[in-house]
Amino acid sequence: MIQKIIIIDYGMGNIHSISKKLKSKKTKVIITNNSDDIKSANKIILPGVGHFGKAMDHLKQLNLIDSLNEAVLVEKKPILGICLGMQLMTKKSEEGNVVGLGWFDAEVVKFNNKNPYKYKVPHMGWNNVNVNKSSNLMTNISENDEFYFVHSYHVISNNNDVLTTTNYESNFVSAIEKENIFGVQYHPEKSHDAGQSLLTNFIDL
Repeated sequence: MIQKIIIIDYGMGNIHSISKKLKSKKTKVIITNNSDDIKSANKIILPGVGHFGKAMDHLKQLNLIDSLNEAVLVEKKPILGICLGMQLMTKKSEEGNVVGLGWFDAEVVKFNNKNPYKYKVPHMGWNNVNVNKSSNLMTNISENDEFYFVHSYHVISNNNDVLTTTNYESNFVSAIEKENIFGVQYHPEKSHDAGQSLLTNFIDL
């Protein structure tokens, strides 16, 4: 069966790169900000690049928050948050000092590295991930595989929800998972084979 994958377009995502990766699979990919499309989706991707506060404003202006809550929390549709999209799933962020969607007992803070010359902010480039718990999202992905990161803020989360961590001077949360809700801080659409494996795993959930 061909799956209907919705990529939420709220004006702050790297949506076309994600769409290209997904279209190589047996999926129907729709880029949309229409609530009816969200209701009819099999799975949802919430991308994001930029400012947390502005992103939440855009979601509110487009009247998407209630539709997302219904799809994710009530209907339990699988959703994958990417980069800022993952951060929006938390309770709040220092960036803009605003509340998020609140799906995870977590918050977003800026990197405060002790050696900013060696560990520059934003954190940009390739890093591996350390898997904290078993997950179908990480099938065929090893700790030697690397993913591409671009971010200045990171998530602090309840340990039960931490899927992977990554070391950048110290360990930070690089992926979270709770029931049908998944988030990755890195960009799978830019992460070559490892990223393609992760997106395939999400499709196959």
